[in-house]
Amino acid sequence: MTLRFLGMPTDVAAAYRAGALDANGQAPERGISDGDGVPCRHCLKYVEAGEPYLTLAYRPFPAPQPYAEIGPVFLHAEACPAHAPEHGLPARHQGGNNRQILRGYGANDRIVYGTGIVVAPDEIGAQAAMLLERDDVAYVHMRSATNNCFTLRIERA
Repeated sequence: MTLRFLGMPTDVAAAYRAGALDANGQAPERGISDGDGVPCRHCLKYVEAGEPYLTLAYRPFPAPQPYAEIGPVFLHAEACPAHAPEHGLPARHQGGNNRQILRGYGANDRIVYGTGIVVAPDEIGAQAAMLLERDDVAYVHMRSATNNCFTLRIERA
């Protein structure tokens, strides 16, 4: 199965950069990266040291509902190119020990119970494909296993 790895949509990122309120109704906070672990959820790369970034509450779902988790994410404060889904899993998630949570969601944007798993970086593609083979799973979210922050969305290509 071919997979697509998607970050925050460009129109959503642009709205936050233009001053839109976050999922909690607050203005995104501005900071300057120290270069130590500030991952942008749009381009799916790190914000380099000295670059400005935003911290905001993000809900990667189309509307509020009980399963529409909200959590903190980082975003380049200046425009950055979206991660190209055809480039596959972003390099920063390949190798190392940074475990991730994969969780399947149905077409109704609700969690599909029994799909949540914690995986090592070298297992992400295979485990996401396994979840997406299920008829009841429309897409998968990947989240940090240590902080539970939304990382990216995985879909069938």
